[in-house]
Amino acid sequence: MNFRQLLLVLISVPALAQTTAPASATTDWTTTYWPARWILHPTAPARQYGVFHLRKAIDLPQKPTRFVVHVSGDNRYRLFVNGRAVLLGPARSDTQNWNYETIDLAPYLQAGRNVLAAQVWNMGEGIPFAQMSYQTGFVLQGDTEAEKIANTDASWKVYQNPAYSPIKNDIPKLRTYIVAGDGDRVDAARYPWGWEQPDFNDSAWLAAKPFGFPTKPRGLGTDGNWGLVPRQIPMMEEHPERLTAVRRIENGQMEAAFLQGKAPVTVTANKKAVFLLDNGVLTNAYPELTVSRGKNAVITLSYAEALIDAAGKKGNRNEVEGRSLRGFDDQFIADGSDRRTFRPLWFRTYRYLQLTVETKDEPLVLNDLVGQFTGYPFEQKGTFTANAPTSTTSTPGASTRGDSSLQGIWDVGWRTARLCAGETYYDCPYYEQLQYTGDTRVQSLISLYVAGDDRLMRKAILDYDHSRFNDGLTQSRYPSADFQVIPTFSLFWVCMIHDYWMHRSDDAFVKSMMPGVLSVLNWHEERLDKNGLNGPLLWWNFVDWAKWQNAKDEVAGGVPPGAKKGGSSILTLQQAYTYFRAADLLAHFGQNERAEHYRELARRLNKAVYAQCWDAGRGLLADTPAKNSFSQHANLLAILTDAVPKNQQVALLTKTMAATDIIQATFYFKFYLFEALKKTGLGDELVPQLKPWRDMLAIGLTTFAENPEPTRSDCHAWSASPLYALLSTTCGIQPAEPGFRTVRIEPAFGTLTRVDGRVPHPQGEIAVSFQKTAAGGLTGSVSLPEKMTGTLRWKGKSLPLKGGTQTVSL
Repeated sequence: MNFRQLLLVLISVPALAQTTAPASATTDWTTTYWPARWILHPTAPARQYGVFHLRKAIDLPQKPTRFVVHVSGDNRYRLFVNGRAVLLGPARSDTQNWNYETIDLAPYLQAGRNVLAAQVWNMGEGIPFAQMSYQTGFVLQGDTEAEKIANTDASWKVYQNPAYSPIKNDIPKLRTYIVAGDGDRVDAARYPWGWEQPDFNDSAWLAAKPFGFPTKPRGLGTDGNWGLVPRQIPMMEEHPERLTAVRRIENGQMEAAFLQGKAPVTVTANKKAVFLLDNGVLTNAYPELTVSRGKNAVITLSYAEALIDAAGKKGNRNEVEGRSLRGFDDQFIADGSDRRTFRPLWFRTYRYLQLTVETKDEPLVLNDLVGQFTGYPFEQKGTFTANAPTSTTSTPGASTRGDSSLQGIWDVGWRTARLCAGETYYDCPYYEQLQYTGDTRVQSLISLYVAGDDRLMRKAILDYDHSRFNDGLTQSRYPSADFQVIPTFSLFWVCMIHDYWMHRSDDAFVKSMMPGVLSVLNWHEERLDKNGLNGPLLWWNFVDWAKWQNAKDEVAGGVPPGAKKGGSSILTLQQAYTYFRAADLLAHFGQNERAEHYRELARRLNKAVYAQCWDAGRGLLADTPAKNSFSQHANLLAILTDAVPKNQQVALLTKTMAATDIIQATFYFKFYLFEALKKTGLGDELVPQLKPWRDMLAIGLTTFAENPEPTRSDCHAWSASPLYALLSTTCGIQPAEPGFRTVRIEPAFGTLTRVDGRVPHPQGEIAVSFQKTAAGGLTGSVSLPEKMTGTLRWKGKSLPLKGGTQTVSL
């Protein structure tokens, strides 16, 4: 069985791997030391690059009905049983909250001899920033006496694989910030093929070395190393997908049938051939390349989101002519044997995958190339469809029965959200794979509304709580081996907790976050100036990748004027925006005096901003009291906080959207534009505001980009916010009270003639189907979970809603 065959087994693994030990377990492994020991290679450096294989044979008198083990590794591990890949882990975290996975191995075991095997790797200096680490190690603990035979100790054998070496990302070539980790170079001639199989001869392998300290769950022991905690999210999804087209060939031949696994390709001896392949859409996948013969041939796999022209511009993502691939690489060196399969240690992100084959004295056969898609196992349960007259859509050829651009925005937005979710949320899968709070707030709401899955959101909130440092703030991205602080993102962490509280009944969890919430609020309160605006602020006070003026003292970019020296209306209003939400949480938990303090403080901030930054002549709020910079951001936050009187907010938002001479919100901050539309009753304007997303579709993007062109990242989940907006604003589905116990539905679909939407709910599903009448009324149906109530609002009129399906007319 080759590597590809082994790893296809992973398709069926997730349901098993996420199961926890049955109630009959005799030990709570979260409160007691583990008899199993962390093990490592006895002589290899423990904190440098290395790929290791471990094995242990166990004898069982009969096939067990239950064989539960708990497993973890650093940096990462892959577990095999009798040659079958059954588990990947651990879920990314920090060393004091180090995840272990629990799995029942019984389905893979047999009577007699069985072999457990693990691949463990440490990327050393080339580690991804999102991967935290203590040192190389592996641990497996049997759940009861019956499984202790499998415990890791010196009876396990270990081998360091010399076939692996890292390929450093060529940052000058890529000309950007990329911290997703090194590529892999594998020399097949040095690889111990079949090492995971039961009949492999491991007699020359060394005895593993137990780590010097006892294995412990979080909260025990005097030493640091790994504080083990159970994994709280499911295993990642994995399924095969194939590239769709051969776009260019240099010095070789390849038929489209190769991409379907039906026609191998031969590259003759002493030749360099290049094959540019197109996946059709951006993806996250483990590419698996199988080759035969071609001893010493070098195959380089290069990955890119898009091709670039001579000026380094991406342009239309579908175009190939006159364009080249500039990305990062993996490399496989053939050993002349049949059907050797290369698969990188970590997934790759690509739309375009280029094979560069350099043969020596023997022809090389490319047998097959298939990708194994991977990602958090979100299911699309939420839906949105709409009908519109042709005149309301900017997509040529759209039918009168539907706005095809909205369907495209929905589909591409969901792909974007999916590619930016794994063991954590990612800002972007290609460049960073880091979980940033500003991004994650948007991603979490999409997860709730489209997938109905709150587990990754909950983990993210917990991750940020773990990231807090002595200033009292959360780190801006976490887990991260590189320390970074964005105080505005700490505020959005508080808002995330409020979002979770509004959508889920989970008081114990929310309450556990309150010490961190107060710490963040206090840091910002202490830095207010006597004039009521923010004073000088430390760290990187990022707001948006907008073209800020008068902010030249911030080299990192993304920061409005008045951050470093004080006086930013934007940062002051974001504090007020957060204080209002924090006050709701505090009041819910009985801290009424403190809640009122923050409400009153927010009102004072609003008053100070309006008094010092409102420009009556322009009818806009300025970014600072100097009134020499104006932005959509300041005015949107003024609306969302009621810093501007409510009777002025519709006019202000209309002017803010129309003004082209003020600093424009980019894709990220348009989330707050959409929220302002909803708050002011201008939700009818949402669909026209989606023109930037239609523009991205028009240039061939299959996921939504980080920024308007020219952009670095072609896949940035903060740009998937229209999914949430279409359901919460256009369909109008929103929680009316904490825990989503009741619903408020206030549709606003502009010139659309019909909208249909479904939102998953903890008790079932909320579904709406609305049509406009010729007289401007609303008809249709609403379906709620049986025990739920709510209110439907339309043009100032209200209708009570009850559980079940009901016909509505207003």
